[in-house]
Amino acid sequence: MPVQSNSTPRFTSDLEHPLPLGDRPSRTVPGARAPKPVRSRTSAAWFGVCVGALVLVALVVFMMQNTAPVEVAFLGMAGSAPLALVLVIAGLGVGVVALVVGALRIGQLRRRIRSDRHTTPPTR
Repeated sequence: MPVQSNSTPRFTSDLEHPLPLGDRPSRTVPGARAPKPVRSRTSAAWFGVCVGALVLVALVVFMMQNTAPVEVAFLGMAGSAPLALVLVIAGLGVGVVALVVGALRIGQLRRRIRSDRHTTPPTR
């Protein structure tokens, strides 16, 4: 017969775990996926605000480092302006052109959808 010890069994708590935190086995079922976090419009807006703030900080740093005046010529006009200001104005010009082209395309698609609704007979 085997000999049993008289001592009581001792269970280790999480504070006295023999393995370091990274090497401990997980308590989840193998193969089970963790639930995905719910995404909302508010979280997307908050993320957009954070990204916009970071871009704004980068733009301010860029403008502070590029204050040397440069000669600019455009459509027969010539002048001198800080490099950062010239580049920001050029970037805003590109943004305006992209917005106009995008707005025209959205309008075109809406007109096409509206005309398709009126010409398509209803299905029963």
